[in-house]
Amino acid sequence: MIVGIGVDVVDIHRFERAMDRTPALRDRLFSETEQVLDGTPRPFRSLAGRFAAKEALIKALGDSTGVRWHDMRVVSNALGNPSFELSGGTAAIVAERGISVVHVSMSHDAGIAIAYVVAES
Repeated sequence: MIVGIGVDVVDIHRFERAMDRTPALRDRLFSETEQVLDGTPRPFRSLAGRFAAKEALIKALGDSTGVRWHDMRVVSNALGNPSFELSGGTAAIVAERGISVVHVSMSHDAGIAIAYVVAES
């Protein structure tokens, strides 16, 4: 059964300007493993997609109370398919709401990053 659905869209150029203007934002929003891929900093389009995924998860949960940015890590499997690794307060909220599966899809094109999240029980 679907418990929640969330979607978020991020203007990549605006996101990049915000990150350049406030360098600490990168560490506040993303874990080290989210920021780097194979020893190279991820491009802004990839970070914008991850930010959109985290925002979409918050929308699927219905509330941001108790959710921390580092408690929802976006990871990819060997094929590059994204998923969440949840911990801390976010994992507790997901369990409390009876959510057993969180689906995420991300994309970026034409200066826009988008993510959808479906939470199932």
